[in-house]
Amino acid sequence: MSLLDTVLGVVKSQMGNNAAPTAEHGMLESIIGMISDPQSGGLSGLVEKMAAGGLGEQVASWVGTGNNLPISAEQLQAVLGSSFVQGLAEKFGINTADVAGSLSSLLPQVIDKLTPEGQVPGDNKLLEAGLAGLTSLFANKSA
Repeated sequence: MSLLDTVLGVVKSQMGNNAAPTAEHGMLESIIGMISDPQSGGLSGLVEKMAAGGLGEQVASWVGTGNNLPISAEQLQAVLGSSFVQGLAEKFGINTADVAGSLSSLLPQVIDKLTPEGQVPGDNKLLEAGLAGLTSLFANKSA
């Protein structure tokens, strides 16, 4: 079972089995997909890509234990690529601005929850940190 499958199982249990999927949940699935993709380097690869794209200060704040610095939808789209954002927009039937906006809101939260000790965890601790962090993230969203 992959990290994505495990986390999505937790997400579904937090939402309830009969809950209708939303674009935001689809965005979260896409972020988890990026993080669990060994071809992209996983979480550390995503963090490095964001830092290399000029968002080093923001990413450091998400990984660190302090407050998370925001990023704009435009900054996120520039780093992840217009084709990636366009693909998600087509998949979820929404416009690219909404996709980039949702991702710019969710990505800092997800990375923050996956790095509770202020460091990108090794693969063996990523699943544990991810499940705990994402469970708490969804508990806050559904409250």
